Amino acid sequence: MRIIGIDTSITTASVALTENGQLIAEEIHSTRGSATHPQAIHLKANHAEVILPLIAALLRKSATSLRDVSAFAVSIGPGSFTGIRIGLSTVKGLAYGLGIPVVGISTLFANAARVDDFEGPVCSFLDARRNEVYAALFRRSGKGLMRLTEDKAAGAAEVIDTIGNLVGGAPCLFVGDGSETYESLLMDRFADKALLSTGDSYSSLASAVARLSEDRLQKINGTHLASLTPVYLRSSEAELKKKNSP
Repeated sequence: MRIIGIDTSITTASVALTENGQLIAEEIHSTRGSATHPQAIHLKANHAEVILPLIAALLRKSATSLRDVSAFAVSIGPGSFTGIRIGLSTVKGLAYGLGIPVVGISTLFANAARVDDFEGPVCSFLDARRNEVYAALFRRSGKGLMRLTEDKAAGAAEVIDTIGNLVGGAPCLFVGDGSETYESLLMDRFADKALLSTGDSYSSLASAVARLSEDRLQKINGTHLASLTPVYLRSSEAELKKKNSP
């Protein structure tokens, strides 16, 4: 089964092709450099402008045609409101045109599933701006990943305190751009028990999205396009301004 995974929910957009759970190729668009992903395309462009070119580059790199693709998988949030909408609309259009299934995967779940070099508590920790984070706690054991909390949007200090109480004195890996933004808060709470990663050292988020979708595709053959909806967890900036306006 060949699956194209797509992520536009975080700052770094990515697409990946997997076959039977193995990564075949990936393409990454980032506005910052990465020693781990030197092949990343660095352009000052938004996700709407780059996602289709990324898919085209992925197909060329892997010598694959869209007709060879069995399904699509896409991250559905939480994350960038605009980015999530771009990813969903792109996948829905492609899947409808090709008549193939699509699966939506939690961004926080996929972000934690990228980790391949740590066992124990893993906190998917994304900067949500306004002193808030998107977060969820998992436990990695072997190749398994167990969810310990639901996806949440809340103040960074509140989330850090909650995670600290849950993991006790155990080392915890915080993965995502929130680990960089709130490094001082994390170190104050966890000291040397906090292991921090922006996620750049792991494979793309899109590759995890594609891998995680395989079991679900085998069981339910995808999600009906009309029911594939974003997960925002909080109101957008525009909605908050409207709510607070006189």
